[in-house]
Order: sequence, then structure tokens, then C-alpha cells
Amino acid sequence: MGNQTEVTEFIILGLSDDPQVQIFLFLLFLVVYLITLLANMMIMLMIRADPHLHTPMYFFLSHLSLVDICYSSSIVPKILVHFLAEHKTISVNSCITQIFFIFLLAVTEGYILSAMAYDRYAAICDPLCYMERISKGICFQLVSGAWAIGFIDALLNTVFALKPHFCGSNQINHFSYELPSLLHLSCTETLTNQVMLFTPVVILGSSSFLFTLISYIHIISTILRIRSAEGRHKAFSTCSSHLIVVGLLYLTAFFQYTKPSSISFVVLDEMFSIQYSILTPMLNLIIYSLKNKDVKTPVGKMLGKFKFFK
Repeated sequence: MGNQTEVTEFIILGLSDDPQVQIFLFLLFLVVYLITLLANMMIMLMIRADPHLHTPMYFFLSHLSLVDICYSSSIVPKILVHFLAEHKTISVNSCITQIFFIFLLAVTEGYILSAMAYDRYAAICDPLCYMERISKGICFQLVSGAWAIGFIDALLNTVFALKPHFCGSNQINHFSYELPSLLHLSCTETLTNQVMLFTPVVILGSSSFLFTLISYIHIISTILRIRSAEGRHKAFSTCSSHLIVVGLLYLTAFFQYTKPSSISFVVLDEMFSIQYSILTPMLNLIIYSLKNKDVKTPVGKMLGKFKFFK
């Protein structure tokens, strides 16, 4: 370490060196980001403005939209800048700050999704006790708990991320700044960081995923007792959509954050990162909001007001 210069900034290699491909990816990511940003803002405003949507389910949905807006905004704008910038660099401190928000928002989203699954379980499997199980106080506690757990996990990982020294290569073979990629560049021992990364991912990720999965297992078992074939089909369609999105989110994130640092599949890593950091916020919007009749109808009316020459 004594003969090496300490790294103060990182160079991101990105998805491609081809300028034309970079322009295409810039436009593609920009469209996805704008859809995620504007549509989630619209959902939040609509839930706030419509008294009929002041229910626990839409309370959780509004917080999910907020998390998705913040999550996308903590990652995508910097990626868009790098597509157009000649020098794709970021300081070590800025990189660690971004990592803090990634952990905060990712963990919070996982537990909000669990709260939404519990809400659907209470509504479908035990409707007579629904208001007792999902009162305003419980809703507030679930959301507050999700943010608190996310903050603690982000703070712990960020504090330990400040300890490693970076004095060798400063090139990150990725399109965003994530802790596993950062630790791989450290020239000091990172065992503590890897333990602090691996343990919460396994404990927090597994607990929120299992809670969501168990809720949907109970929901599906209740659906099987529905006599109407049309009712079963509609309920299965909704549940399967939710489980696919949640499954993709957890599987890709688990792979990325629990695989040994010595194992690197650049293309696969980038595809998985695109899935859980860029596509998931947009998929959440489609699956949890736009497929919902209570949301779809007022959205259609709202968009109809913007039609010209009627």
C-alpha cells in the first residue's frame, strides 16, 4: 500500500464503448425512468386526492410508489449522465453515499411488499377481522418499521464501507456503483464488510421474502375454494403477477449480493442489476397499480382530460 496512490475517484466502464449503443441505451433508460417517475407521481397524487382510495392497500401502494421514485432517482440519473459523459468518474464519497441510498430503499421496498402481501392475506383470508388486523396504527407501524430497518442496514453497511482503502485499480466493470463491486477493488481486508453485507441480505431478504410467500400461499389456498371459475382465474392472475415480480426482485438481488467476490459474470451481473434497480420500479407500477381496476379507472379519466381537440 505504501507504494500505491490512494484512489479518490472511480471510473465506471459502463455497458458499452460504442457511442451509438450508448445513445440507444441512454434513450431507453431515459424513457423507463420518465415512465417510472411520472406515473408513480400520478399514482401518489391520485391516491391522496381520491377519498375512496384512503384504504390500507393504497396507503402501502403510495409508499411503494415513493420508494420506487427515490430508488430510481438514486441510480438512473447518474447512469444517464455517464452515457453522455466523456469522463465517467465518481468520487469515493459520492459512491458510498449512493450505496447508502440503495440499501435504504431496497430493504424498505422489500418490507413494504411484505406489508402489501399481509394486507391482501387479511382481506382475502380473514375479511371479518380485516379492520382489526390492518388498522391505521398497524399500517403506520409496518411502514415505519420498513423504513427503520432499511435505514439501520444502510447505515451499518455504509459505516463499514468507509474502512477499506482503495489504492489499486479504480475501474468498476459495471454500469452502477454497488457495494460488491466496490469491495472487489479494495486493497485491504474486507472480510468484515463481506460479513456485514452477507448476513443482513440473508436474514432481512429471506424474512421479507418468506413472509410475502407465506401470505400468498394462504391466499392461493383460499382462492382454490372459490366456486366461480372466473373469480379463481382473476385472483390467480393477480397473485401470479405479484409473485413473479417479487420473485425476480429477490432472486436477482440475492445472486448479486451473496455470490463470492471471486466469481464474476459481467453480462449476467449487469442484466440482474438492470432487473432489480431499473425495471422493478416500473414493473411494480404496472402490476400493483395499472392492473388494479380501482386505479385504472381514475387514471383513464385523468388521462382523458389531457386529450386535445375533443
